[in-house]
Amino acid sequence: MENESKYMKIYRALQEAIDEESLKAGEKLPAESQLMTQYGASRDTVRKALNLLEYNGYIQKGRGKVAVVIPRGHYNFPISEIASFQEVNQMMGMGAETEVENLEILRDSEKIREIFGRETTGEAFELLRVRSVDGERIILDRDYFKRSVVPNLPLSVCRKSVYEYLEKELQLKISYATKEITVQMANEEDRRLLDMASYDMVVVVRSYTYLASNELFQYTESRHRPDKFRFVDLAKRKL
Repeated sequence: MENESKYMKIYRALQEAIDEESLKAGEKLPAESQLMTQYGASRDTVRKALNLLEYNGYIQKGRGKVAVVIPRGHYNFPISEIASFQEVNQMMGMGAETEVENLEILRDSEKIREIFGRETTGEAFELLRVRSVDGERIILDRDYFKRSVVPNLPLSVCRKSVYEYLEKELQLKISYATKEITVQMANEEDRRLLDMASYDMVVVVRSYTYLASNELFQYTESRHRPDKFRFVDLAKRKL
């Protein structure tokens, strides 16, 4: 493509190397300085190409600018980032769909205190959604939102992106989350709502999400069929 920008040419060259497995899963990409020399490009141009590779699910970049090729054919969910399902869907090009199974106001004060802390009062939204990829129902997400923070949660928003609504419409400053990953036996609800095939276990990710004020406002339990998903992060040894 004659008029293609330089960063796109670098992107396509690296994409092709990954697709053809000249660069294999788990392998580090050359350093930015090497890529600058190799392609006769500026650092900004190289970074734009790497950012696009990461956005499209080819590589994972670490804080030390190390870029590693990630396996294709799985859906990679970042552990050290807060990303909505819609954002992951766009990044991975999954073509996923969301079905809202239930949206209701939770008034069980004991359950609310159990989720958000003993001092919590008031109501919460309980939202249950099923995520389908390639026509298979493979993720079950149950979210709880404090109504003192999220007073209204339209059904139309739940079918799209709750985070986009929270940040753009409600102007909430979402800051950080703590996450726990376990593997459990599938329960009756998993078997009823998910296409479990021959699997009898699910990967469960529990997330507690906080505002910039350090207030816990959301709890999520996300239950995944185990064959499709790989949770990815980059760990570095402290020197």
